[in-house]
Amino acid sequence: MSIPQSFEPEMSQETPLTAYLSTQKALILDGALATELERRGADLRDPLWSAKILFEDPDLIRQVHYDYFVAGADVATSASYQATFAGLASKGFTSAQAAELMQLSVKLACEAREEFWKKPEHRQGHIRPLVAASVGPYGAFLTGGAEYHGNYELSLKALVDFHGPRLEVLANSGADILACETIPSLLEVEALLMLLAEQELPAWISCSCSDGIHICHGETLGEVVELANACAQVVAIGINCTAPKWVESLLLSVRDVSEKPLLVYPNRGETWDAEAMCWVGDSGVQSFGELALCWYRAGARLIGGCCRSTPEDIHEIATLLR
Repeated sequence: MSIPQSFEPEMSQETPLTAYLSTQKALILDGALATELERRGADLRDPLWSAKILFEDPDLIRQVHYDYFVAGADVATSASYQATFAGLASKGFTSAQAAELMQLSVKLACEAREEFWKKPEHRQGHIRPLVAASVGPYGAFLTGGAEYHGNYELSLKALVDFHGPRLEVLANSGADILACETIPSLLEVEALLMLLAEQELPAWISCSCSDGIHICHGETLGEVVELANACAQVVAIGINCTAPKWVESLLLSVRDVSEKPLLVYPNRGETWDAEAMCWVGDSGVQSFGELALCWYRAGARLIGGCCRSTPEDIHEIATLLR
């Protein structure tokens, strides 16, 4: 796939993320939001999933963000993964109300950061945390687990049209970085890169993967890296919501060709049951800590957890990597 010239706008390479990585071995990402909300009693059996809690119990979201900071996370990711204009419209929200909820998702993470940072004991040996605005894939809106195959049958233009309005809102929400995450196909990556080229806010691109080489739709992670290398807005590339058993191989497959820092935040390794809206099976993963050390040695510089990871897991990762 050719690289459009529009992927190469003028942009300073110095961002909060790159500045921190110049002084630290690694940045610790947070862990799961949705499954942590469920663990604390939230009912997410709804097409909006974690975005439902933005208007039902925003204080709970803020508390989870705060607890991840206390656990050692350097980055909080907002509860906007499933917050789309189309999804919120189906629940009766106007476009203006939907935009306000997307902005609220970032505000809650920022408020948790300020509450954490105002305590002197939290500043010792830590950087001031960052807030990433989550940009989930089109498949998350479909709610049938399509983010784990990417067979949308949509054109590049249709994907650009879907992502554009939300990405613009989140790019102007007060976040430090955009987290384009769980992206299953190269076509959707291309759509997001086209949109990112029009924004000033830096972003990371993170894909859901099916094995040790391929993203879920079947293209290689290396093809994603090739595209993303050419986009100045992208400041990190990697893998999320992927079984831990594939992570080392995926990192090794791209670490010599990526011009950006590599990031990884896998799920616990279970299987998503889209009908029941829950994770099933036994992952066999008891500890993220030793795995995180392995991923660091394989080239990852931003490391955290996705679905079914917890503040305890992030604390273990932070303790070992620091």
